[in-house]
Amino acid sequence: MVTLEQVEKLREYANISYEEARAALEETNGDILEALVNLEKQNRIIVPKGGGYYNSRSKYQDTYENRSGDNYKNEYKKVDGSSFGELVGRFFRWCGEIINRGNRNSFEVMRGEQKVISIPVTILALLLLFMFWVTIPLIIVGLFFGYRYMFIGPDLGKENVNRAMDSVAEVAESLKKEVKGDKSNGENFDN
Repeated sequence: MVTLEQVEKLREYANISYEEARAALEETNGDILEALVNLEKQNRIIVPKGGGYYNSRSKYQDTYENRSGDNYKNEYKKVDGSSFGELVGRFFRWCGEIINRGNRNSFEVMRGEQKVISIPVTILALLLLFMFWVTIPLIIVGLFFGYRYMFIGPDLGKENVNRAMDSVAEVAESLKKEVKGDKSNGENFDN
């Protein structure tokens, strides 16, 4: 017996009338797949392009029709027009550009108006990456001993970056004053 749900499903898949769907399902004893196949054979519904075959590969990937012999071994599979070697080359060029930018910019440690040390940002990044347990505490402790940090260079020497560094130094200075018990007018009430 053919149910209404089966008829509606077949109508949805095949875009046919209720009567055609019911007749096709009655011929196949309620088998929706068999009804679809019969309707395709009778040319009553449009067959999908490619014979119903679906491929998830992108249009940029090369297809290999002959996968045997030397031709297959010599071919390079390309994705989005780039081989693996080209992707690796682009990655290393990007790394070189980042290192070059790091070398053009520097991280300076100042105490008052005197420059104590100036190191390239690349060195700072390496110190933070491989010795963060030493570098970060030294930077924080340096803030409490009156050291200020700034970036100099074409990429990082911007006013807003250094303003942020100055605000961190000011917060450290105010924390130091609170711990000492100093007020804003410089009087010490611990006497």
